[in-house]
Amino acid sequence: MSLVSLESASAASAGISSSLTQLRSLAAWASGAPANIFAPQATPAHTIFGLSLLVIAIVTAIFLAVGGLLLYALIRFRSRPGDDAAEPRQIYGSNQVEVLWTVIPVLILVVLFLATIRVISETERARKPANALDVIVLGHQFWWEYRYPKQGFVTANELHIPVSDPKAPRPTYLTMSSVDVDHSFWVPRLAGKMDLIPNKTNVMWLDPQTSGLYLGQCAQYCGMEHAKMLIRVYVDTPEQFAAWVEAQQQPAVNDPRVAAGKEIFLHTACVNCHTVRGTSAHGVFGPDLTHLASRDTIASGVVKNTPANLRQWIEDPDSLKMGSLMPKMNLSPHDLDQITAYMESLR
Repeated sequence: MSLVSLESASAASAGISSSLTQLRSLAAWASGAPANIFAPQATPAHTIFGLSLLVIAIVTAIFLAVGGLLLYALIRFRSRPGDDAAEPRQIYGSNQVEVLWTVIPVLILVVLFLATIRVISETERARKPANALDVIVLGHQFWWEYRYPKQGFVTANELHIPVSDPKAPRPTYLTMSSVDVDHSFWVPRLAGKMDLIPNKTNVMWLDPQTSGLYLGQCAQYCGMEHAKMLIRVYVDTPEQFAAWVEAQQQPAVNDPRVAAGKEIFLHTACVNCHTVRGTSAHGVFGPDLTHLASRDTIASGVVKNTPANLRQWIEDPDSLKMGSLMPKMNLSPHDLDQITAYMESLR
């Protein structure tokens, strides 16, 4: 076997191993906070859950009725010893049967239509209270941008919202659009799917009553890394959310211990795509990095935010998320270490 073939096989094996590791990590996170429509934790999700139960009940009844009739026909009219081999008397048409299999499906469709309209009306026409939190959500290939206009900061990939007390509701309203292709925001335990479409604004709201982490997924195929455009929604207590907002409003920490990495960052093409508030980096094409180290994950939830993963991501994004629009920077090992240290200081 040639050296080139051995190297190709080794690279393929490494790629498969890396993919399996990522899948195991994603499975572990999902087991901790499953995206399960049958465990709703917000009013829109509860409403959709009720509709889902109605649909399941109806289709189950249809299945049992059709299956029961089929089983009855198989047993009642099966061939028996001594039966006449001639073809039995044929019946062509029955007004009663025609009426039944026309009227019953129409009635079922009317019931489902009215129930669906009620759910849509309840979720899309709900009155917005004055204390609601506003968040602007922008879909990118392949990550999420979250803007908090009243609080005055921008973050990425990990959405933080406050828990909503049923006695004093404080829902979160998400104003959604896309900067490139169609995306779809779906966190099953909190609400239904909402499309993000270029040049169009859609709005959805969430009012989770239990704090914790809720997972979601882009539900509209948007390109090569659609499957790795993950959603993480952190529902915080009021105290946790206030502390998080206060931290996010601060400019980047100016740590003299990572000054070398900061200078390298500010003198590379990184500043063309990324913003770090408090510095000369004002790019808007990629995620805001002002508080990157405070996030649990990188690459839109694909891997945990550890120094090793962050270094690998900066060195070669395609090794973690093939098709990412972030280019390979071809940094020297020294510069790579310095920039990684600087990124780790951005808390």
